[in-house]
Amino acid sequence: MDPKGPIKYDSPMKVWVKFLIGSLMGLILGFLLPQDNQFILKWLAWLEGFAIRIGRYAAVPALFFSMAIGIYELRQDGKFWTLLARSFLVMTVSSAFVIASGITAALLFPPGRIPILIEEQVAAVSLKIPESIIDAFPSNMFIALMTDGVYLFPVYVFAFFLGIGLSYDKTYSKQVISLVDSLSRIFYHIISLFSEILFPVLIALSAYWAVRYQGIIQTGVFRDLLLLLGGLSVILAFGIFPLFLYFTKPNTNPWAVLYGSLGPAIAAFFSGDINFTLPVLLRNVKENLGVHRRANTVLLPFFATFGRAGSAMVAAVAFIVIIKSYSSLGISIPEVISIGLRALLISVLLARHPGDGAYTALAVLSLGYGRGFEAGYLILKPLAFYLIAIGTFLDVMISSFAAFALAKVSGFQEKKSIRHFI
Repeated sequence: MDPKGPIKYDSPMKVWVKFLIGSLMGLILGFLLPQDNQFILKWLAWLEGFAIRIGRYAAVPALFFSMAIGIYELRQDGKFWTLLARSFLVMTVSSAFVIASGITAALLFPPGRIPILIEEQVAAVSLKIPESIIDAFPSNMFIALMTDGVYLFPVYVFAFFLGIGLSYDKTYSKQVISLVDSLSRIFYHIISLFSEILFPVLIALSAYWAVRYQGIIQTGVFRDLLLLLGGLSVILAFGIFPLFLYFTKPNTNPWAVLYGSLGPAIAAFFSGDINFTLPVLLRNVKENLGVHRRANTVLLPFFATFGRAGSAMVAAVAFIVIIKSYSSLGISIPEVISIGLRALLISVLLARHPGDGAYTALAVLSLGYGRGFEAGYLILKPLAFYLIAIGTFLDVMISSFAAFALAKVSGFQEKKSIRHFI
């Protein structure tokens, strides 16, 4: 029940090339603009918010109908629970590895001390776990679809029960199955169209990113942390992830998977928003990596909701840097393990924070650690956008590689030629 082939548009240019050109244009514009002009910053912030809304615009209906029909098809194949169990295992192992890698790098190559630039009142930051559980089951099921595009887990819960319900009795559900399948395809075409025209959106996002980056570079105090997180993200995404896939699946070309993920990676980095990137990721994983709809529409929302290891790793690294900057006693091994375990737990609890995952995780780590470090995350507030960008970039790359690997193992992946990538 998958579409016969990729959606083609008039433009021969690859989607990732459009994103790259738009991002480069935005970066050039951003570095030319003054970083201390409040009028410019105000309008760039407005443009960023508007751009994120455009990226999220068609996400909810596309994800809802596609996940519902995907769950139905997986149940027909008898592989839904098997795929879900494998996803949980991969998510746990990959999250533990990524977080441990970040902490190890921070301990082996500690950045220089970060001075206290400002003092602010500690804000009340919470993951809102009880509220998240309650909101996942509203008093009216249809309210789940009336979302602002931030907290999508209630949408997935509704899609899950609809997918289960479609299997009840084909005598009664046949027409509904056909309707849901048609709506899935229609909204997939819509998000495909949006991914083709995000070029100007990336210009706005990367311009605002560059203006803020220019500001923190001029301070000179975050250079070591910038290099550590930037270098670590490049090594993981462009080195370790492909090599891990190569050794676990010898007949796979991991560099093709990496190449097929460039579009979502660029979108994730400059938007810093996992929900903005999901529609782009959904299309790229299907049309570039050959992952069937039934697996694609279940795996990607699962990892985007519960597999935020990249954001958690960035938070753990930043928090260790903060402790080492202001504690003369250093960090003991038990404290390092405690930070890693708490970061691992936080990585599955960031569903309400699609656009500020890494910084929220850092705040929760700081507040939970105590010992005078409750306000530690405020020291890195000027760097929040960069932490979020790196975290979201890694979240998306993990999701892309994991979806490909799981789909291939489960028999829901077909080989795609690189020359046919979008």
